[in-house]
Amino acid sequence: MELGGSSRKKKETDDDELFRVIHKVPSGHGSYVKAKYAQLVEKNLEVAIVWFWKAINEGDKMESALKDMAVVMKQLDRGQEAIEAIKSFRHLCPKKSQESLDNLLIDLYKKCGKVDEQIALLKQKLRLIYKGETFNGKPTKKARSHGKKLHVSVKQEISRLLGNIGWAYMQKPNYMAAEAVYRKAQMIDSDVNKACNLGLCLIKQARYVEARTILEEVLQGRVVGSEDIRAKNRAKELLLEIEPQDLPMSLPSPLGFTQEDDFADLVDEIDRLLEEWNPLRTKRLPIFEEISHINLTANCSNQTIILSRR
Repeated sequence: MELGGSSRKKKETDDDELFRVIHKVPSGHGSYVKAKYAQLVEKNLEVAIVWFWKAINEGDKMESALKDMAVVMKQLDRGQEAIEAIKSFRHLCPKKSQESLDNLLIDLYKKCGKVDEQIALLKQKLRLIYKGETFNGKPTKKARSHGKKLHVSVKQEISRLLGNIGWAYMQKPNYMAAEAVYRKAQMIDSDVNKACNLGLCLIKQARYVEARTILEEVLQGRVVGSEDIRAKNRAKELLLEIEPQDLPMSLPSPLGFTQEDDFADLVDEIDRLLEEWNPLRTKRLPIFEEISHINLTANCSNQTIILSRR
């Protein structure tokens, strides 16, 4: 039986809606929709970028267009273009989107090998927590990981950011700086991944006894997440890298903190944050006293880092 005009139109509308749901294409006919169609249906990423640019210039869902375009550019190894695009247009996006843009920038810096820029932005994110601008005086914030919603505490977020900074320092490579960061992160909210990375930092400094102690704690299940078989396997692999015990336990290293590196001050800021954070203070941002400095001195004979307040 042939469908009438209204029935045919309704069926076409339903089919179109089903198509959009299946392919996750938004409804409408603007430049942003055309960009998503090119990206998700036609799989033509170059054309998608053209439409994303047009959407940005027209102000058509600009925040989403900017983020999606950066992701597509990253897929096409055009990370530097994505970085410049975010820097140029992020001021036109609402304040609530700035954190996600920062996270995207960090991924792009990592992909492009811009370690110093990555560290600087991660430190800035820590300072925003310190100033009370990230959690708005609350003890947790909502986040999304692998499609799941979860609540992240202040300590968890600080430890996560410190872990990312530690990994960035390892890429420089500055294993003494990375060690200091990982130790601070583990004091705040320990986990098995950072424990293994700390063990690797110590191995790179030929501090085998200390590295062995930390890695064996993972194998003994004494670190959060140690039940993960992948973590245990990594700890075992790192233990195999440790040289025989008759080799020197410590070797001098020219690497360390420089006067230009402000991480020492940031460590003190983090300590103050954790000491003075009040989860009940929601209407007024935390007030912090003047930050005192920390001297970080590297003892080349044993590669220890001494923290002393002036």
